[in-house]
Amino acid sequence: MQLVELFAGIEQIARPGTAASWDRSGLQVAASRQEVTRLAVCLDPVPDSVRRALDAGADCILSHHPLSLAPDLPRRMDAYHEVLRLLLGADVPLYAAHTTLDVNAAGPAAWLADELRLRNRAVLETVAPADRAGALPFGYGLAGDLPAPMGFAEFDALLSRLLDFPGGTVCGPVPERVARVAYCTGSGSSLWGEALAAGAQLFITGDVKYHTALETRIAMLDVGHHSLEEAMMRRMSQVLAAMFAGVDVIFVASASPLRPRCAFGDVQTPVL
Repeated sequence: MQLVELFAGIEQIARPGTAASWDRSGLQVAASRQEVTRLAVCLDPVPDSVRRALDAGADCILSHHPLSLAPDLPRRMDAYHEVLRLLLGADVPLYAAHTTLDVNAAGPAAWLADELRLRNRAVLETVAPADRAGALPFGYGLAGDLPAPMGFAEFDALLSRLLDFPGGTVCGPVPERVARVAYCTGSGSSLWGEALAAGAQLFITGDVKYHTALETRIAMLDVGHHSLEEAMMRRMSQVLAAMFAGVDVIFVASASPLRPRCAFGDVQTPVL
């Protein structure tokens, strides 16, 4: 497949015009090659993921997060320099679908809503009108009704089976029962007010800040930045595999850079 055709297909799902003003979605690193036979999809364009993609024979890489939000000269021997070295040395392009993917309520960002079978869905923060009649607008976060209300502990157990995270934290007033939930991938905790206004009793997101936890008037479950978006990109790889019959699409899995404290061993003596 021609590289330009592949990018056009990606942009049907992650539309460039919907990117946030501060974002750098789109082509990150150019290459001279014109054709692609194997596409690697990953969450972060870090050296380990890029290296594994190249070792698997990828001739194009799609990541969620951009290589850099503020590109600079590769004047230091750091991860940015190493990724550029790997990609330019292999003549492999890197494309990022970041906020352009986050705001597509009908795309892979809706994977958790699909798994929870949420009904009566609503976008929390609209950024662009719907592109067809009956569709949701483009925007951040989704809210929806569960098929049937359930207790908080029961819902938390269900969520734990769907997400790959070692724990999580909760803040705000925990409800006895949950009928309507909202979520936003990544650092979406600032949308807790929109989740509350959408009628949700519980808001699921990542990177909840201390002062946000103090202020929230809705139960907020922080499942980490990685878990929701890793699953989103896995779903994206499946969508692209179905879309591109002539391209082998592989998913490069990753682990969260945040680890439970117990990973460092049991500490018996408190540190003063």
